[in-house]
Amino acid sequence: MEGERKVGVAVDFSPCSREALKWAVDNVVRQGDYLVLVAIRPEGNYEQGEMQLWRTTGSPLIPLTELSDPNIMKKYGVHPDPESLDIVNTAARQKEIVVLLKIYWGDAREKICEAVDNVPLNFIVMGNRGLGKIKRAIMGSVSNYVVNNALCPVTVVKHLDKE
Repeated sequence: MEGERKVGVAVDFSPCSREALKWAVDNVVRQGDYLVLVAIRPEGNYEQGEMQLWRTTGSPLIPLTELSDPNIMKKYGVHPDPESLDIVNTAARQKEIVVLLKIYWGDAREKICEAVDNVPLNFIVMGNRGLGKIKRAIMGSVSNYVVNNALCPVTVVKHLDKE
């Protein structure tokens, strides 16, 4: 992966992250790039040996073939939606890119910034849940934290409620 562009997209497979993924594929990713999906799982008590090893460093980079396999994803506790899988499979085929998934466990704000450093990513795209001012003040904004702390360019794709 040395010398190639690595574009990250923070995903939780919600409509908001799907919009960010689609935006990244349409506007940033180009032929030959690596598209690294960064998923954050909540901290938990994982008994399996692999999970114990990966709690601090995150999972290994998971290729698209495994990302598309529901049995493998169940092992990680990640459930990609069919629309997101369609977006990345189409992009991989049409733009000739490599799609990988990296899973971290813990606080999303810190772990997304860790992914930027550890993978390392040249660029990260993420969605914005659109919290109101009060919720954002109480809970904190993941996108705001990443914009202010990541060591690479960050694009936040605003989620537009279509209800």
